[in-house]
Amino acid sequence: MRYLVTGGAGFIGSNIVDELIRRGHDVVVFDDLSTGKEANLRSVRNKIDFRAGSITNPEAVQSACRGMDFVVHLAARTSVPKSVLDPIETNRVNIDGTLNVLVAARDAKVRRFVYAASSSAYGETPTLPKVETMPPAPISPYGITKYVGELYAQVFGRVYGLENASVRYFNVFGPRQDPTSQYSGVLSRFMLAVIQGEPPIVYGDGEQSRDFTYVDNVVDETLRACEASGASGKVFNGGTGARITLNEVLKLLEKIAGKKIQAKYEPARAGDIRDSQADISLARKVLSYEPRVFFEEGLKRTWEWYKSAYGEK
Repeated sequence: MRYLVTGGAGFIGSNIVDELIRRGHDVVVFDDLSTGKEANLRSVRNKIDFRAGSITNPEAVQSACRGMDFVVHLAARTSVPKSVLDPIETNRVNIDGTLNVLVAARDAKVRRFVYAASSSAYGETPTLPKVETMPPAPISPYGITKYVGELYAQVFGRVYGLENASVRYFNVFGPRQDPTSQYSGVLSRFMLAVIQGEPPIVYGDGEQSRDFTYVDNVVDETLRACEASGASGKVFNGGTGARITLNEVLKLLEKIAGKKIQAKYEPARAGDIRDSQADISLARKVLSYEPRVFFEEGLKRTWEWYKSAYGEK
């Protein structure tokens, strides 16, 4: 099978590409390298067709889609704080860009379009765990743009017959997540701070909780969404069904790293959600999905990778 992975040089995208190559598929990676890195593809570079380009360029996207069986669409501006600072650019990439990919997938007559959606669509709805049937209530420009992508995918299914599925990722972490930006995932920033002997920064009181999901789990679920019968037109939660507070994460990281961690607490950030937890019943039923790597094991694997990549002091 031939797969196009937009954003395939990014953290999650490159892990998906690795698994597709391991399964023997042909892969085209389309990425503008604004946040992705060619280094993430080093181990498979000679086995893939890499194309540098932006999803905001319709012609480039059309070219990349030709001859594909599946399109896995991850390319996006993924930062909530950045979307608050620059909602227009986030809209341009995440909505206009996604529409370009959908049109190209339709024109190429691909078998299915699978979209990397986000748990940010739920916003601050108090009910836990989050179920796909809940009314979306995003609280950031980023959350709005990711939800609109789901709606567009479903409309392309109804209007043009393009099979589609969306997986709402819940706080994915693991090897290759870039910790060097203030907008990075919180676990990657925690680990870099510990490696550098600095206090991890916690925005808020640390009692906010997340369904932190090790990257191997969402790779598995995303690829199941490509081929599972009965998945088209549906939105699935991509999490583990559990949650843990940031303060509990720091205690666990202390144990794994074998060193005392003294966090620095700062005011909560605009657009950040207090609690998040996925109900994965639908993914279990339709995709036969089960999380394979739970939080503590994922944290251990990730810590070992960061130690190797960033050099523990």
